[in-house]
Amino acid sequence: MNTIAKSGKRLSVKAQALAALIAVIAAVALPQILHLLGAASGLGSSLGEIFLPMHLPIMLVGLMAGPFAGAAAGLVAPLLSSLMTSMPAAGILPFMMIELCVYGLAAGALRSVKIPTVLKVLVTQIAGRAVRAGAICLAVYAFGYDKVGVAIIWTSIAMGLIGIALQLVIIPLIMYRLDGIKE
Repeated sequence: MNTIAKSGKRLSVKAQALAALIAVIAAVALPQILHLLGAASGLGSSLGEIFLPMHLPIMLVGLMAGPFAGAAAGLVAPLLSSLMTSMPAAGILPFMMIELCVYGLAAGALRSVKIPTVLKVLVTQIAGRAVRAGAICLAVYAFGYDKVGVAIIWTSIAMGLIGIALQLVIIPLIMYRLDGIKE
C-alpha cells in the first residue's frame, strides 16, 4: 500500500472491487450502529445526520483505491442501505447517491495529487456538497420535486458540522497510518 499510495499507481480491478465492496459494507453498517446508539440514548436517527458515517468509508476508498472504486461505492452504498433499512429515505436517496458518488470520485481523482490529505478531504467535501446542492436545486426548481426542500441544503450542512470536522481529522490520520507518510 505504501508504494502504491505514494506513486499513484492504479490498483488491479480485483483490488479496486474488493476495496469498493468493503467500503459499501462499512457505509451500510456504520449508520446502523449509530442508529442503534441513537435509539438507546433517545436521540433517534440524529446521530447519523450529525456524524455522517456513510461519507467516511466512501472518501477513504476513493483516496486508497481511486475514482472508479470510490464512485461505484458511493453510488451503491446509499441504494443498498435504503433497500435494506429504508435509510436514507426514498425522497433524499437520489441526492445521497449523487453526493456520495461525487465524494468517491473526487477523492479518487485527488489520490495522487501532491497536497496534504486534509486538503484532499476539504476539496472532496466541497465538491460533494456543491453537486448535491445543485442537484437539489435542479430537482426542486426545474422539475418541481416536492420530496425535499432547498432548505435541506443548509440544514444538512449545519447538522453535519461535527461529522465534517471529524472527516477532516480522521481521514488524514487513517491515510497517514496506511501510507506511512507525514502530511
